[in-house]
Amino acid sequence: MTDSATSSFVASSESFVSANHATSRRRVVAGIVAHVDAGKTTLSEALLYAAGQVREIGRVDHGDAFLDPEAMEKKRGITIHAHQARIRHGGLDLTMLDTPGHVDFAADTERVLRVLDYAILVISGTDGVQGHTETLWRLLARYNVPVFVFVNKMDAPGASRDTVLAQLRSRLSDAMVSLGDGLEACAEDMAMQNEQAMDEFLETGTLGEGTVRALIARRAVFPVFFGSALRMEGVKAFLDGLDSWMLEAPRPDAFGARVYRVSHDERGNRLTWMRVTGGELRAKQMLHEVPGGGAGVAGGADGADDAGGASEAGDAGSEVGSAGDEVGTWEKIDQIRIYNGAKYEVVTLVPSGSVCAVAGPERTFPGEGLGFEPDAGAPMLQPVLTYAVLPAGANQPSASDVSSGASHGNQDSPRADSADGAKNQGNNNSSNSPATTSSNVAHAQAGTTDGIAARAGGLQFDENTLHKLIAALRELEDEEPLLRVAWVERLQELHVQLMGEVQLDVIRQALHERFGIDVDFGTGGILYKETVTATMEGVGHFEPLRHYAEAHILIEPGELGSGVHVGARVSEDVLARNWQRLVVTHLTEKTHLGVLVGAPLTDVRLTLVAGRAHLKHTEGGDFRQATYRAVRQGLMELRQRGECRLLEPWYAFRLEVPQECVGRAMSDVQRMGGEFELEAAGGMDGGAAGTDAGGVGSAVLVGKAPVSQMRDYAMDVNSFTHGMGRLSCTFAGYRPCHEEDSVVAAAGYDPVADLDNTPDSVFCAHGAGYPVAWQDVPGHMHVPYAWPGMRDGAAV
Repeated sequence: MTDSATSSFVASSESFVSANHATSRRRVVAGIVAHVDAGKTTLSEALLYAAGQVREIGRVDHGDAFLDPEAMEKKRGITIHAHQARIRHGGLDLTMLDTPGHVDFAADTERVLRVLDYAILVISGTDGVQGHTETLWRLLARYNVPVFVFVNKMDAPGASRDTVLAQLRSRLSDAMVSLGDGLEACAEDMAMQNEQAMDEFLETGTLGEGTVRALIARRAVFPVFFGSALRMEGVKAFLDGLDSWMLEAPRPDAFGARVYRVSHDERGNRLTWMRVTGGELRAKQMLHEVPGGGAGVAGGADGADDAGGASEAGDAGSEVGSAGDEVGTWEKIDQIRIYNGAKYEVVTLVPSGSVCAVAGPERTFPGEGLGFEPDAGAPMLQPVLTYAVLPAGANQPSASDVSSGASHGNQDSPRADSADGAKNQGNNNSSNSPATTSSNVAHAQAGTTDGIAARAGGLQFDENTLHKLIAALRELEDEEPLLRVAWVERLQELHVQLMGEVQLDVIRQALHERFGIDVDFGTGGILYKETVTATMEGVGHFEPLRHYAEAHILIEPGELGSGVHVGARVSEDVLARNWQRLVVTHLTEKTHLGVLVGAPLTDVRLTLVAGRAHLKHTEGGDFRQATYRAVRQGLMELRQRGECRLLEPWYAFRLEVPQECVGRAMSDVQRMGGEFELEAAGGMDGGAAGTDAGGVGSAVLVGKAPVSQMRDYAMDVNSFTHGMGRLSCTFAGYRPCHEEDSVVAAAGYDPVADLDNTPDSVFCAHGAGYPVAWQDVPGHMHVPYAWPGMRDGAAV
């Protein structure tokens, strides 16, 4: 650390401490996170009991835990959704959020991290650091959350403080310090993590409390406490430690809030859970929401003039903006609730630093930023499997399962239109146009099922059940955006994305208990995506009688993992600004599909470069059709040139096996087409290999491999290591598919026959519209190519 940085650290530390730790009450929000079965909820119960908030300690296995109020949580003995409790202890007003520990619900945990001041990471004293623990640690680092560590179950046989502390330092961070032993015992260890703190220690022989608090708040050190939540051992000392070392962060006067959850109460009221990060929130206020975040309260800012044009990355806007930016959406806050377990208190005002549930708004979504807060970017944890929703008792595989999951990319598409291709080409009524999506989440619409029934094996949903099912799934999708419900028209199937088998069972149970619908799910398929490797200007023309629009969309390859970005580069002399804004809106409202297997398009930039409207005949829906067709036409041109690529999800894995099994493990990863390296001695941060919970004589492989090859590998590891191996996997993004030809062939996708995503255009002659095939559109277009690469006659 430089001298200037050191001085800044000291000054900010002193002002930070004096500003809020000396005050009578400090409002702090902390989340409890852990690998499943580490005792996370038990610790929550113990803290509530120690603070006098509950009269007796609830038990997860008894189904009476204060922070597992939902029926499914009581039945399964796991936390499914984050729940809130309040603790008052000493000078601390602590809002505690108990998060899910199972990996299938890790996305819910990740959303909570954005609203935390601190996290409490629970480690099992007998199991030590698990694979999911490392995933949580990376998430905490990504969201810059200070961490307190509580090592639980220290009363169990075999639990060793020294062993666990050494593992924490080797696997997570060497800045772990046993603060539960007292400041004097670990002052030197903490001082070694910061140059200025070391100077203070050398001068005084200790560290000031303000310095320690600042070191913790800035993630320079991570205090560790030991105990047994079930036996109340070390719990009171831990609670005292939280009171002593937690700081209340400064709060700005301007309004800001972060939405982390959407739910529905027993009466069907929609609740938006949020953390107020600045200003205050009052009941009956009007909330002004604008695309891309930055929503305010009545009288607040209207937001910038840019659209949130990155459908996946969420961090880059368009040059033109969205058609609705100037107006936005106004929604009234009908009621504000402060929850404590299953009970709540209705209040009229919540100050900065508070967590509340708001009734009234219907358009909010998890990850949304309000006021000065921007929307969250793409989550680190995302589902990579997609499932067909089948009638109960349908045991035969669906059509999509037979095709090895290649067609599962369609689950991200907006609803398929119920009208046939001719109707789409000959009319432009809004009811016959593909529906838009909200907040980059594709919604299945009940209107797509007219006259059809979902099929699976020999069973099928009747129309009434299918309508009810879609409505139910849309409500669940509202609560969990990554579910991404979609109707795949060509397969006549409903598809959903899920993290794993446990979440699948929970969705099945929720449909039964909340909506009275019984379903099964097909075998999970891989969620593929598509991208391009060259630039192309696509042309879309829509001109049935008394309609007119032409759009030219430049499709450019983007960096891997960048998502879809949109923009416009057209003079207003060529195309009026209102039409430009409308085209940009149509580019962002839909998840565009590729032309190899019909999977979602990603890692591209779509830019409006030319277009034409008619003063009399152009209507808003005309440019929707022209825009969609332009994108598809450009993709077909690129496919013909061999410039489309299929992407598949990859896992980052950590595989720990006995030494005698290393050869088998290395051979397996190579066979999968993955990459790996033997973890250097000392694991992640310098400890000794072979001293982890896996036991002496173990070896660790770290690397990446395709999800399609590794998704069921845990069972193989358990088999050939006789239960001694451990495999942890996390989503590591998308890479070019290692078996593209076979996946494309198995999918059997015909982009020209996909009339809901047609690449063809409609022109008009002699008072009637007529279709023109995509390859012939350049010969009929009314506006010349704008991109020089097309005028030169070749894509680059």
